[in-house]
Amino acid sequence: MQVTMLVIGGVGILLLLVSLVVGDVVDGFLDGIGPDLLSGLAVSGFLAAFGFVGALVLSGGASATVAIIAGLVAGVAVALAAGYASRRLMRGGDESTVRSAGLVGLSGTVVEPVPEDGYGMVSVVAAGHITRLNARADEPLGSGTAVVVTAVLSPTSVRVSRREA
Repeated sequence: MQVTMLVIGGVGILLLLVSLVVGDVVDGFLDGIGPDLLSGLAVSGFLAAFGFVGALVLSGGASATVAIIAGLVAGVAVALAAGYASRRLMRGGDESTVRSAGLVGLSGTVVEPVPEDGYGMVSVVAAGHITRLNARADEPLGSGTAVVVTAVLSPTSVRVSRREA
């Protein structure tokens, strides 16, 4: 029985390695079965934890039933953790997307002078990204002037005013 459990654990590790090398092979087979938590990473983690924990419990002198239950508990825990982690990683990044509406109120610096009747350029840090935007202002602003975005004119241009100290 211990050899069987070790083989199951080995299959889990092998499946994980194949998935890493070839791509998410298992994910394609499991697309219609269930939620995103049932990913190739989760299945591989379940098999590896089930097999290796079961073998470990068997080597401690426990019965096969106890080893299977311990393996199932460990396998489910690892599968849930791996599925949750992979789902979070796959869906991450939305919070750092720069949106035009989120620019109003942000502070920045003039990097190319803004003439009274034309466009210059400002640098603004938005969602952790340094963003350079075309800028208009009601008054001429020289390079290095601290500004605040007061309106979004287009996806690539904003209206700014001098930031009060």
